[in-house]
Amino acid sequence: MKRRNTPTTEAVLNVLKKTGKAMSQDAIEQKIEIEINRATIYRVLNRFCEDGILHKVVAEDSKQYFALCLECDKNQESIHHFHFRCIKCETIECLPGEVNFSIPDKYKVKNVNCVLTGTCDECS
Repeated sequence: MKRRNTPTTEAVLNVLKKTGKAMSQDAIEQKIEIEINRATIYRVLNRFCEDGILHKVVAEDSKQYFALCLECDKNQESIHHFHFRCIKCETIECLPGEVNFSIPDKYKVKNVNCVLTGTCDECS
């Protein structure tokens, strides 16, 4: 479905493009330069996820983080790769490479959420 390009959607997308890392809704809200209400930001983020522009990462801190799908395969039903959350700067990055796993034949996987925690290259 084709969606309208509004100042709100542009502002949210620009923040994510500038950082190049996954961000929480709160972090995005703080960096947006125009006045946008919190519920609108959340709706835009979820719409971007539905459209395959972003993917959602739920970290061990139970927060939702949103990352641009720069190298994600749009033909996959779900995105299977690792994420890394730095405990010092609290950023989350998508790591290259696919997650490999095996489960019994009767199960169908729709989503995989793998978050590794530690210190990133810049904080080490």
